[in-house]
Parts: sequence; structure tokens; C-alpha cells
Amino acid sequence: MISTYTPPLTPIGNGLLLSALVALLPLLTIFITLGALRWKAHWAGLAAVAVAIVVAVLAFKMPVKLAALSATEGAVFGLFPIMWIVFCAIVLYQITVVSGRFDDLRATFHLVSDDPRIQAIIIAFCFGAMLEALAGFGAPVAITGVMLMAVGFSPLRAAAVALLANTAPVAFGAVGTPIITAGSLTKIDYNEIGAYVGHQTPVLAFFVPLLLTALVDGVRGMKQTWPIALVAGFAFGIAQWVSATWISVELTDVIASLVALAACVLMLRVWQPKGRDEAKASLAEARRRELGDDDLAPADDRALDEHAASLTPGRIAMALFPYLLVIVVFAAAKLIDPIKEFLVGTDRPIKWPGLYGEVVTATGAPSKTPIYNFQWLSSPGSLLLICSIIVALVYRVSLARWAKEFGSSAVRLRFAFLTVASVLALAYVMNLSGQTITVGTWIAGAGTAFAFLSPVLGWLGTAVTGSDTSANALFATLQQTAAKNAGLDPTLLVAANSSGGVVGKMISPQNLTIAATSVGLLGQESAIFRKVLLWSLGLLAVMCVLVGLQATVLAWMLP
Repeated sequence: MISTYTPPLTPIGNGLLLSALVALLPLLTIFITLGALRWKAHWAGLAAVAVAIVVAVLAFKMPVKLAALSATEGAVFGLFPIMWIVFCAIVLYQITVVSGRFDDLRATFHLVSDDPRIQAIIIAFCFGAMLEALAGFGAPVAITGVMLMAVGFSPLRAAAVALLANTAPVAFGAVGTPIITAGSLTKIDYNEIGAYVGHQTPVLAFFVPLLLTALVDGVRGMKQTWPIALVAGFAFGIAQWVSATWISVELTDVIASLVALAACVLMLRVWQPKGRDEAKASLAEARRRELGDDDLAPADDRALDEHAASLTPGRIAMALFPYLLVIVVFAAAKLIDPIKEFLVGTDRPIKWPGLYGEVVTATGAPSKTPIYNFQWLSSPGSLLLICSIIVALVYRVSLARWAKEFGSSAVRLRFAFLTVASVLALAYVMNLSGQTITVGTWIAGAGTAFAFLSPVLGWLGTAVTGSDTSANALFATLQQTAAKNAGLDPTLLVAANSSGGVVGKMISPQNLTIAATSVGLLGQESAIFRKVLLWSLGLLAVMCVLVGLQATVLAWMLP
């Protein structure tokens, strides 16, 4: 029998610095191989897992068996529920395609606006925020990525727009799960944490639509569409602020996305941007360059105009049906207590064989990480699967065709499964061996200046795991302890962990793979990574400055 393992804080030398630098090697491996060497994501992930295991065994003295078992639990968690969610979202999308209804959905968005810069705001920002509110875990990126492709975006730009848009809503995603997780770990009322986050992420929300227009059409696009971009960002941010502070943490993103969408629709009734044709020509050229097709030629544009004009209210309703169904199903699963309790009651916690009880915390208590929760029915992926079957029946797609799409989607996603499994294996090895806490404690050693650096921990945690919830699980209690030691507000830094995490999601290998898969760029994650990295770092800098100022001269901003 293996003796219990307690993760050491400083396994190398007496100080934190050297230990932290060694613990950073797996992260450096994945960023260098993915960003600089341009490896495919699954090879980068596997290399990083290997480095993490070597560091865990040689530097942190973790038994080889426990390091390997940690990787297996992480890999399984990456496959189910995370990739299960993405896979079922793709199956749902495929059913809309084979039914022919997705063309109607494309034309419906064309009716609202045929300007691709406005479509980026409506689809990726507003509609994506609604999906994030209800499902999270990569589903918004997967669904909005293919929707942007359907309205004429090039694959690379569609992926980048979907990732950049999936920032401000993330802290309140999956009906507030990241914030609720932080509250349960720190014993701070999650409503209080949510209120603090609601005074941070709206600042990002105000700018994100403007940045989307720049990503779609450069400086020209930003100059021509800034009024509606600011209206969308302002409406979303104010609604997020109000809901998180006074209404409901769980419903914050639902309310904010609907308010932002309504604001956009109302503004488009009285104002239209210039430069639509130039923007469409630019996108068409980018698409031809990437795909070598003429999908956005004028004839195709005329056909889309004619298709949109032919839509009836019934066809529009049917085109929107899958996503309205997702909203209803997820709202019922998360907000109606009897249904929520029934679904949660079907969960099956599994104490990971050979690992549970063998890793203990500094207090001597067994780590809870080796308890794998098998959410066979309550998982968002399972709910999406049920939605896909209902949609197939309503659209009169045979169950045989549904099964065919299920199988073909699994084949297309095989490398995505490998990538996400390896990334989560990496996260679990780093977490259980103590590498994550060593890095976090080193960063927290900055004292009062830690207020400016605290979002970096959330950014780092989300970049590694692909989940703001996981980042809070890793670092929320560390943020709380560091705040108390530095004489800072613990709630502020716990909130900053979640707020910092939202801008790390776009560079997570897991989400890069989801985006690449959805737009047909699997294996080109490094190109998407380079496209969004500077946006992520820039928004992180904004969040660091904001939290640092909130800890000092802008304390009046806090609830």
C-alpha cells in the first residue's frame, strides 16, 4: 500500500522562488509548444502532461503511481463531462444542419442585421452570453463559432470572435457555478462575492463588443460601429451590475444578455452603421484565402437576401426552436428546485481507486479532488443530448440519421477528445502534486501589491483548466488567505480570482480546441492562440489595474 502523500509547498530549497519556477515548467511547455513551436494541441497537451508527471515525481516527490492515477482522473474528467458537453452541442448543431433549418437561422440573423460586425455582437456576444449563462463549459464557443461561419465569417476569424466574446459572461456562467463554488470553499456568502464580481466584469463587458468590431473589420470597423458596440456593452454591463448586486447571481447573465440583445435591436431601428459592404468584402477575401471558396460572392449575398425575405414567423420560430429549447431545459434544470434536486440526485460520486485517501492536505484531511462525480444525467452534455433528440423528432429527422450524426461527430472530434483529456490530466497532476499551490503561493507573496496581481492567479487557473469554476476551486481559498495576511479585503480578491479567470478562458488549450473543432480548424489551435493571446493579456492588464485600484482609491466602487 502506498503511504499517504502530502503536497510540499517548497520541495526545492528553502524559498518559494526555485520551487515555483520548477512548478511552472509544465505550463511553459504547453505555451511554448503551442504558441512558439506551433505544435498541434494534442501533442502540446501530452508533452505538458509528461513534464508535469516528471516534475511531480522528481521535484515534488509524489509516488509515480499517484501521479499516474491523478492524470487518469483528470483525463476522464476532461472527457466527461467537459468534452461530453461540447460533443452533444455539436450533435445538436448537426441535426439543425441536416434538417435544413440552420439555413433559416442564418437568414434570421441576416434579417436583424446583414452587417457582419453587428452579427458578431448579436451572435457571439449577446446570444453567446445566454448560452454561457445556461450551459458554459465550452458550449457557447462551439455553437457561436459555427453560427458565425454560417453567416460568412472565415474559420480563423469566427473562432477568434467566439473566444473573445466568451469573456465577460464567464464568471456568472452555468447559472453562477464559478461564484457559488468560490463561496462554498471560502465560506463567504456567494451573493456577496457575486456582487463584487458584478462591479468588475462589467468594465470588461463595456469594451468587449467594441473589440469584436475591431477583430472583425479592424480600426475602420471600430470607427464605423462604435455607437452600437458601446450600447451593447453598456447595456450588458449595467444589467450585469444591477442583477449581481440586487437581483440574482444565478440569473445575472440571462438578464444581461437579454437586455443587451434588446438594446441592439432597438438601436438598429433608428441607426445603421456605414461600411457594411467593405466589411463583407474583407470577410469574403479572408474566407477565400483560408478556404479557397467564393461563399461570400455577391450572388450568394443576393441569395441570402432573398432567403431572409421569404421567411415566415413560423419558419423563424422553428429555426430558433433548438436554442429556445436549450434555454427552457437548462433554466428548468437549474432554477426549478424539484427538477434540480432530481437531476443532482442521479449523480454518482466515485472515489478514484488507488488515489482517494492517499493524497492528504496540509491539515491531514484526505483531498476531495480524487472524488469523481459521474453526472450521467445532470451534466449539461446529457441535457444537450436530450435536446438534440427532441429537435430531431420535431424536425422529422429519423433516429437512424441522428445516430449517424452522433457517430460522425465522434470521429471528427477524436483529436479534440485527446487534447482536452491531456489538458485536464495536466491540471490534476499539477493540483494534486502541489505544483499549482506552490505557484499560487509564490505569486501571493507580493504583499499589498498582490491586489494588482490577484487576477493573474484566476487567469492562470482558467488558462490551464479551461474553466473559471476550476480556477476558483484551485485558488479561491489561497486568495482569501493571502488577502488576510496582506490586510486586504478577502472578498475582493476572491472575486478578482473569478474576474481574472474570464480573460484566461480564450487561451486555454481546451477552449482553443473547442473553437478549432467547431469551425473546422482542428490541428490549427496554435494559429488561433496567436490571434487571441494579446487580447487576453490586454484585458488581464485592465482587470489587474481595476482590482488594484478597487483595493485603494476606488474602494467606493465596491458594494
